Amino acid sequence: MAYSIELSGRVALVTGASSGLGWRFAEVLAQAGAAVVLSGRRVERLKELRARIEGQGGDAHVVELDVADPASIKAAVAHAETEMGPIDILVNNAGVSSQQKLLDVTTEDFDDVFDINVRGAFFVAQEVARRMVKRSLGVTPGTWAGGRIINIASVAGLHVMPKLGVYAMSKASVIHMTRAMAVEWGKYGINVNAICPGYIDTETNHHHWQTESGQRLMQMLPRKRLGKPEDLDGLLVLLASGQSGLINGAILTADDGFGI
Repeated sequence: MAYSIELSGRVALVTGASSGLGWRFAEVLAQAGAAVVLSGRRVERLKELRARIEGQGGDAHVVELDVADPASIKAAVAHAETEMGPIDILVNNAGVSSQQKLLDVTTEDFDDVFDINVRGAFFVAQEVARRMVKRSLGVTPGTWAGGRIINIASVAGLHVMPKLGVYAMSKASVIHMTRAMAVEWGKYGINVNAICPGYIDTETNHHHWQTESGQRLMQMLPRKRLGKPEDLDGLLVLLASGQSGLINGAILTADDGFGI
């Protein structure tokens, strides 16, 4: 007997979908049957992804979004729901990294990381959750089968690494934010969970793993290998689905044992 997870009839918003993990997340949700809203700042890249998804028989829509701009967040979410219908699933993926010693961090470095990784993630989730709560209470029309918010944190939020202090601090904030949201929004049928990926080889960091420092770091990993974006597929689809009804406030690592 086969078992599958189906997301047909659900609308998913993926932030930071123009590259890396966000690109993969959007593809996977579309393959599972969800109608996917692709959001980010690089609209041309998003259009490429939309064409790819539609070529595979999926349904996708592009919306420009700068998570560091509250007005952009409100406009993007409103536009997404006008075009695709109420959002059932949010993959809060947009993020940036910063690599330097703490003594070298400038106010601009700090603000850039926290504005996107923490402030941006919070207000995207808030805007989506406000609409989910109204549907849950019957204030606005639309069927309600429960909401799913998946925050993309990092193993760095649980295990600090050299020269990644500010990034680690921001992802630790995302982890605690996830728990706070789960506590407050769970009563409305909104499940909020976080995925903490370990070292994943993506198009945005692939060059680093070819360098001497990248190779040295790889040798420090438990199984001396990198993860691939597709290694997160099953976890993502589970958290986005109705089968995750009892999973709320969970911080789930996918790091090949690095954080043990």
